[in-house]
Amino acid sequence: MKAIKTLVHLKEVGLNANLLKILAVTAMLVDHGFRLFTEEGTQERWWVHLFGRLAMPIICYLVAESHHYTTNKKRYMWRIFLFAIISHIPYVAYFNLSYFRATSVMWTILLGVIGLEIVKNEKVHTIYKILGIALCCLLAVPANWHYVGVLWIVSFGIFRDNFSKKVIAFAIIGILLYIYPGLQDLGMQATYRFGQLLVIPILYLYNGQPGKRNKFSRWAFYWFYPMHLVLLLGIRYFFF
Repeated sequence: MKAIKTLVHLKEVGLNANLLKILAVTAMLVDHGFRLFTEEGTQERWWVHLFGRLAMPIICYLVAESHHYTTNKKRYMWRIFLFAIISHIPYVAYFNLSYFRATSVMWTILLGVIGLEIVKNEKVHTIYKILGIALCCLLAVPANWHYVGVLWIVSFGIFRDNFSKKVIAFAIIGILLYIYPGLQDLGMQATYRFGQLLVIPILYLYNGQPGKRNKFSRWAFYWFYPMHLVLLLGIRYFFF
């Protein structure tokens, strides 16, 4: 009961978009950074992955919000495309992936925004909207978080004005396409994937406000992704 009252009080205060961004990049940095200090399959790595599951849902949520408020949708998509290009080499280098078979989450975000733009376009027939989303999901397969991220962005945008529908769609997509396949492949080791559901009360606290904005804060979130990978690559090279 006390926890519910605390949550209600926090809802009155709320979390703005800047605070959500800070939480997302912190979870991402911890998840990626501690790969240097922990081994896969250990309890330490499990807890790091659990905390890291907060990053992508928050990012998808904020991307859907940005799409709603952005007046120049084309410029917004071109900006994401630019950073998808910039982030490609640092991503595949840090995670030791093929340069031609994998790419970063920025590509997933771009396709999610394109998918949301298609769905929101009233001139597009429903069947073409479905085909458009399917194509975006297909093109996202090589990228980190692939079609899961695309569908999260689209669902957050579609149900923007209904929090219950948003989180239900988010949970169903995550459980069916991310948690369940992980449990099938990795067993109990993949239970950290349930950590994505911990984001629901955090999203509930979002107050719809952007927070203080300036030119630096607008670009900092974009630059953080490739630069934190470059930093981690440097640390691995010089110290490991």
